[in-house]
Amino acid sequence: MQQKALTRREFLVLTGSGIVAAGALGPETVLAQSTVIRQGYQTNIWGMPTYYLLRSGALEKRGLKFEEFAVPSGNLTMQQMVARQVDLGTYAGQSFVTGYDKGGLVAIAQIEHVGKTARVMARKELKITKVAELKGMKIGNQVGSSTGNTFVDIIAPQAGLKKEDYQEVKMNVNEMVAAAAAKSIDAFVSVDPYCSIAEAEGIATTVVSMYDYDPMPVFMAATPEFVEKNPGTVVEYLKAWLDVGKDFKQNPGKVGEVIYTFFTSKGYTMSRETFGKAMGNVEVEPGFPASVRPYLQQIAEGLLKEKKISAIPDWNKALRPQFMEKARG
Repeated sequence: MQQKALTRREFLVLTGSGIVAAGALGPETVLAQSTVIRQGYQTNIWGMPTYYLLRSGALEKRGLKFEEFAVPSGNLTMQQMVARQVDLGTYAGQSFVTGYDKGGLVAIAQIEHVGKTARVMARKELKITKVAELKGMKIGNQVGSSTGNTFVDIIAPQAGLKKEDYQEVKMNVNEMVAAAAAKSIDAFVSVDPYCSIAEAEGIATTVVSMYDYDPMPVFMAATPEFVEKNPGTVVEYLKAWLDVGKDFKQNPGKVGEVIYTFFTSKGYTMSRETFGKAMGNVEVEPGFPASVRPYLQQIAEGLLKEKKISAIPDWNKALRPQFMEKARG
């Protein structure tokens, strides 16, 4: 059968509809390039690897388009995803398990460990060195966050503190240092760079590091609809993350400059030395290690005991390591 040559008009019509592109590039590539990723991230140090991903050019290199949604804490990104306002976002285990329970969210990668960035801190003049000494204190806490849950459910009880033994003051992590400086709270549960800034400025001292209780891996989660409709996009997206992981190891100066500029542009006064200490506590290594499932199982059991979730997740649905396997392959 003789193939009819396309007229110029027919070619333009087909090109506009993507048919010609699909034939030349393959349908998965075209779909990846046409999908706009709604990327959520938190503006504390935990979200900075994602912020760097968005500024690195790694997504554009793979033809991926995105919109960014910045919030103070990862549990807020999780809530946006449950409401289907955002497609992808990072947060620690407690928020992820809660997100699966409330909205069927799935994990496509483990991005980093941030336990060393999270601390319980108290105003310097109070000279508090033990969690038990926080009894009767006003403690700033981002309620519902992974750090907040870790303090309330694990750290405080292990120190013999019941919920009625202290006054929990609800606030975002980026508001706590100013509140401590104004003496409207006595202590707070926060993350870097705010903890490092508070210490450098003599406002607060560390009572305990959360790393002593939990290494706090941070997961890249997605809505189930997004991964089902856009499997090719997810694989290309994770390939971009693998590129960014190499930047963190091989070119930390470049990475640090991008992130330092972000915080200074938001009005934070922070020396490069203080910033360096904060970033040094973030361990970035995108992947999907075998330890993810047992770790999250332990988290889920604790949340179920506290009646914060309705059931242990179905891990075969909640965890999707196959996308990272394809990205590596």
